[in-house]
Amino acid sequence: MATAGIPPTTLSPTKADGFTSAGRNAPATNGHYRNGSATTSDASSERIQIINDEKQFNPELTKQIEKWGLLSAGFDYNLVAVFGSQSTGKSTLLNRLFGTNFDVMDETRRQQTTKGIWMCKAKGANVLVMDVEGTDGRERGEDQDFERKSALFSLASSEVLIVNLWEHQVGLYQGANMGLLKTVFEVNLGLFGKKTPDGRNQRTLLLFVIRDHIGTTPLANLQATLTQDMQKIWDSLSKPPELKDRQLSDYFDLSFFALPHKVLVPDKFEAEVQELKKRFTEKPREDYVFSPAYHKRIPADGVAFYMEGIWEQVQTNKDLDLPTQQELLAQFRCDEISSAALAEFNEQSKSQKRPIETGKVVEGLGKMMRAWRSQALERYDRDASRYHQGVYKRKRVDLIGVIDSTLSALFLGQLKNLHKSSLASYKKEMLDGMRGEGYNFADVVASARARLEKRFLQGAQEALVEGTDWSYEEELGLLREEARIVADQCRKDETKKMVNVIERNFKKQISEPVDVYLNQPSPDMWDKVLKVFRETLDKAESSYLTKAKSFDCTDEENATALTTLRKRAWLALRAKIDEQTADTIFLGKLRNYFEERFRYDESGTPRVWKPDDDIDTAFRKAKEQTLELVPLYWKIKPLDLSLEFTLPSETSDSLTSTEEFDFPSTLVVFSETKALDLTNRFRKDADAYYVEAKRSMVSSVAQIPYWMYGVLVVLGWNEAMVVLFNPLYFTMLLILLVSAYVIVQLGMTGPVLQILKSLFSETHRQVEGRLRDHFSQPQLAQPVRASRSRSGTSNDEPERDVRRRNVEPY
Repeated sequence: MATAGIPPTTLSPTKADGFTSAGRNAPATNGHYRNGSATTSDASSERIQIINDEKQFNPELTKQIEKWGLLSAGFDYNLVAVFGSQSTGKSTLLNRLFGTNFDVMDETRRQQTTKGIWMCKAKGANVLVMDVEGTDGRERGEDQDFERKSALFSLASSEVLIVNLWEHQVGLYQGANMGLLKTVFEVNLGLFGKKTPDGRNQRTLLLFVIRDHIGTTPLANLQATLTQDMQKIWDSLSKPPELKDRQLSDYFDLSFFALPHKVLVPDKFEAEVQELKKRFTEKPREDYVFSPAYHKRIPADGVAFYMEGIWEQVQTNKDLDLPTQQELLAQFRCDEISSAALAEFNEQSKSQKRPIETGKVVEGLGKMMRAWRSQALERYDRDASRYHQGVYKRKRVDLIGVIDSTLSALFLGQLKNLHKSSLASYKKEMLDGMRGEGYNFADVVASARARLEKRFLQGAQEALVEGTDWSYEEELGLLREEARIVADQCRKDETKKMVNVIERNFKKQISEPVDVYLNQPSPDMWDKVLKVFRETLDKAESSYLTKAKSFDCTDEENATALTTLRKRAWLALRAKIDEQTADTIFLGKLRNYFEERFRYDESGTPRVWKPDDDIDTAFRKAKEQTLELVPLYWKIKPLDLSLEFTLPSETSDSLTSTEEFDFPSTLVVFSETKALDLTNRFRKDADAYYVEAKRSMVSSVAQIPYWMYGVLVVLGWNEAMVVLFNPLYFTMLLILLVSAYVIVQLGMTGPVLQILKSLFSETHRQVEGRLRDHFSQPQLAQPVRASRSRSGTSNDEPERDVRRRNVEPY
């Protein structure tokens, strides 16, 4: 390989057959390299070795950029580099993505292909591509100086750094070059981490290309693993004081892409490469890699000078020096000892992981954790303390961090389980304490809460491990809050039960007095009802306040409960009023009230109406007095205004529902429409009583005079004597008298009279029908009947109406 100042050498580069046909190499051609550059027939496809394997920068880079036609491109160009282990196909990937012609490895020999750092222009695009010598190569062996410097140079100068690695390297520390990246990040932050003149951070995109991805592990999982590894590296960096608070995302963006196996599934490999290529060529895509935020803002004609300055800073930096052999040995042995101690520790802690996960409180967990931790550290100290002290202490801190991380999960699980079990015991103790009569709610809550905290604190303090910053205060605070919520709910439930009991007693106490007062209407009826309501409500409130003292309720809670009790009491009263003022019952009250004044006199004696009685005046007076009851019952309105009862309209039952309560509407017993309907219905009933009274008066007027009975006796004396002294007539009379006596004694007078009445009616109907048929004129009726049938009318109904009027009594 030729370098600056070294005579040119003849090489056989492989030339890609085009940007759109990546993956099929053209036949090898001989190219002449001058000062590390390969000349071909197409200047745009020439490549140049900008840094050789002797760590020298090529001064001919500016001329090569001019040959590529980029010297006047200004900012219209992009720079991408590849980084990864040796023989992972970096050059092959670049050739297929950008149409470059970097040398690729002969797979039959498995040896180093790229030495130093090479650059080529992408085919058909203003993209400068750097192919960096692979890391971990056997040719350099333990000489990692060039690996670090070339990686730092690539990271500091390129916009996009392609990190090329195999799928099986993900999750490895050395295999995935995580140790190298850590060193490079740390030095890069110190050298190039300052802000640019325009006030922005130097940002770089790290594009992880995962090779030979077979799909067993989803890309999302690989991405998560790499992201976690990068974040761990960043968190462990020794940052300058002014950059202590900076995050990984302030300087780097992470992107990921997986490629299938190149040999086993070549078609899929080529298809995915073409898909990846689109991220470099299609600007409208959301995942377009060349974001303006990554551009270094160096004009194309100054790129060579800029990169030479970066290489000079990288070369002179002492932070990239290799550690001493003593430190390397200490790192290796301390890692080995730490792994052995950690394996034993993991085996011990595994036994208690399952019980904790299932929600069990493990007795003596803290004692076991302290023993496991102590044994692991003692084993590490015994075997690792004789090595380099700086490495020994650093690795010991790392070991303690891993151990404490595992134990912390057990500690938090123990706290969670303690929380659940303690809260369950607290609820049970609360319910047990509230069984029976005469308990003090506040005392039950206080004693249960004291046992709860004592139980939790004992378990939490036992689980603590010395030397850790663990705390159970947050969990204790949550437990106290949940205990308070449980106590409040119990108090609410008990208050609800107490209010329900008081409400039932209230209903019993108020039922009979309200019935009495509503059945004896008077102008002060509502005064009596509201007076007994207030007296009963005062007793109920006093009963509540007496019992609520043991509940440790706040004044606000008592006020809410009392408001609820008043509302329920009022609704209970209103329900009783509704029961007594239902349509049927209220009409019955009006009828009874009317009868008492119309059918009975002032002394309560039933009236027998006589022709000279003023029935109209009595009827009108009784009806007017009765109708005065409708406005009396219409609304709850006492004469004594001090007895008026009020509730806020927004009052709601906090123990049952949140529905709005309209108190003024509850004062109205009857609506105007209902009052009018009841009045009309009562008028009809009253009119019926009036007609009945009139009929009784007519029947009394139509009575036979008493002197007529004397006339009948005189005129019928002979006939009576004939009956008495005629054996046949006398026997028949005797039989009739005995039969009448038996009927009266057996209480069959009514049924017999009903039978006789039915028999008389039927006989009368039959006789009337026969006579009507006998005296009718069928010759004249037939044409008339026919004409009526033709006209669609019938005269039967008027005839029936006439007959009904003739026979219907007054």
